Amino acid sequence: MTPHVSTKLPCLPEEADEFLSIPLPQVVESLAKGSGNYLVLGAGGKMGFHMCRMLRRGLDEGGLPGRVIAVSRFGNPADRADFESAGIETLSGDLSTPVGVESVEPEENVIFMAGAKFGTSGRPDILQIMNVEMPQLVAEYFHHSRITAFSTGCVYSFVPADSSGSTEDAPTNPVGEYAMSCLGREQAFRTASLRHGTKVVLIRLNYAVEFRYGVLVDIAAKVLRGEPVDVGTGRVNLIWQRDAIAHTIQAHALAASPALPINITGPRSYKVRDLAEHFGKIFGRTPTFSGEEAEEIWLADASRSHELFGLPPIELDLMINWVAAWLTGGHPILGKPTGFEKRDGKF
Repeated sequence: MTPHVSTKLPCLPEEADEFLSIPLPQVVESLAKGSGNYLVLGAGGKMGFHMCRMLRRGLDEGGLPGRVIAVSRFGNPADRADFESAGIETLSGDLSTPVGVESVEPEENVIFMAGAKFGTSGRPDILQIMNVEMPQLVAEYFHHSRITAFSTGCVYSFVPADSSGSTEDAPTNPVGEYAMSCLGREQAFRTASLRHGTKVVLIRLNYAVEFRYGVLVDIAAKVLRGEPVDVGTGRVNLIWQRDAIAHTIQAHALAASPALPINITGPRSYKVRDLAEHFGKIFGRTPTFSGEEAEEIWLADASRSHELFGLPPIELDLMINWVAAWLTGGHPILGKPTGFEKRDGKF
């Protein structure tokens, strides 16, 4: 399919992972201020490979010592080979058990990315084990490390759709079992931070986007297929995944006791309807819609991180054009919808 508006990828399709892991100069500068090796726990998820690659490349570009060690179950041997070919060490382990956690040698720096979301609707047992009990094990065992723990903007309460969103000081009274379990994950790291003086930063991330996954892919794919786009969640925050990882690595240096939460996302929110119509113009199709925009939704204000790290360099128009170019080029996507439309927290 030829788009009606010119779109072009910023790299060859086979170079997507390399492009998504380019370390910004600020990342190299931030890594130079630290020391030690980096353990990335739960590295097999959507962002883990790019996190590990950016850390490895940032250390190399800065001429800095340090190993990057990816820890995951690595059910697919090919995935493990991708890490190792990029100069990243790998460890296979199940972090949901004490034996699995204790099989990992502690390092000075820990990036915690493990957890469960999709397919957990009606499974509070999985949420409890993966999002509450596992973080408790990790936080306790690695309490001498500096820890960056991924969380989500879903821990906040709903805010008016026309607001700038929740700041880090806003109430956390989330909707649904998944969001409550994420709050439990944060509490695990907060408790360890207070008990042991562990330096922790909590990354409340809102909707990272790349070529193959994210809210923009969800919306664009529906427009392409002629399916209605649900606008119940009327507005969303977005950030290009490379920028989200770069800001996260920079935030690692801010880890403190008590644990410090920080919002990572773009500088504003965007109307879902407008995003769909933008893709419609590119594809030469008129999008259809379902639902009614809610008056209150999840939104985050990332002003604090932007003051510290600068604005994310990749703006919306580029994200849209790149996603459109990827889809119209027939390249594969991950096939894991974000569920951004859901307002009940059931994923």
